[in-house]
Amino acid sequence: MSGYSFGKDELVELFTGAQEMMNINIKVMNSLETGLYIVSTPIGNLADLSSRAKLILESVDIVVCENPNHSLKLLNNLGIKKKLLSLHDYNEISLIKRIEKYQHNSSIALISDAGSPLISDPGYNLVRDYIDKNLLITTVPGASSIISALQLSGLPIHNFIFYGFVPKNIGGIKDLIKKISETSLTGVAFISGLRLLSFLELLSKNNDFNISVCKEITKKNEAVYRGTPRKIAEIISVDAKKLKGEFVIIIAKVKSRDNIKINNHITKEMKKLLKKFSLTEVVEIVHKLTNISKKEIYGTALLIKDD
Repeated sequence: MSGYSFGKDELVELFTGAQEMMNINIKVMNSLETGLYIVSTPIGNLADLSSRAKLILESVDIVVCENPNHSLKLLNNLGIKKKLLSLHDYNEISLIKRIEKYQHNSSIALISDAGSPLISDPGYNLVRDYIDKNLLITTVPGASSIISALQLSGLPIHNFIFYGFVPKNIGGIKDLIKKISETSLTGVAFISGLRLLSFLELLSKNNDFNISVCKEITKKNEAVYRGTPRKIAEIISVDAKKLKGEFVIIIAKVKSRDNIKINNHITKEMKKLLKKFSLTEVVEIVHKLTNISKKEIYGTALLIKDD
């Protein structure tokens, strides 16, 4: 069996390339540029942490996090030991003053308990402080429960709006549902299991919603419930264990097809269909997709066919 022999020049080139890559990694680890690094962490499955995120967490001087006890589990799993500073809604201003002495000579990572920092999490004022002082700020992207839940929902997601956490009081919840009802955008919100059923009950009074409720995304017990608010409430309420933790809920309005009229877009699509299907088949297809009367579709299709 013949094999390929590397020439001297090829071996030198391969060795040089590998050495340069090694030097780059060593340089990053030993002399990370001073600044704030917004680092996304896994939303459940630790294997989702990017190699760059791990490298940055290994290289920074300080890690700012929501809950040090929670973040310590992640860092311990990675074999990383760092100084941890807690950041929450009530200490952000004092924390900024505390780290002022480090800002010009240290690299600092900002992480949340899970996923992408700053999304319904503290950190806005810290980011603004770095921007206002013209200090380096960059992002290390990664997992986001919002994007993952949208992908799993089976609902229209080309345009969506994020509402943060569902309000705790009934008045706030009703206001939120009113906002969702008044827009054509798919809504995304976080909600605790304690309020999920009451929220679904209020949603079910409006028959114009299809929703998806996601829990434990990327974890072993990942669960996604799809359907009407009433249907999902019936499924979840059977087992109290299903209501533990936090959920991501996706809400889309059911599009009414009663008032759809034949327009230029539909006419163009009908022309394409007529090249592949019979007149009768096209009428049936368009009727099912639009709910426009078969008589109207047939009349239009005849005119198109004769063109």
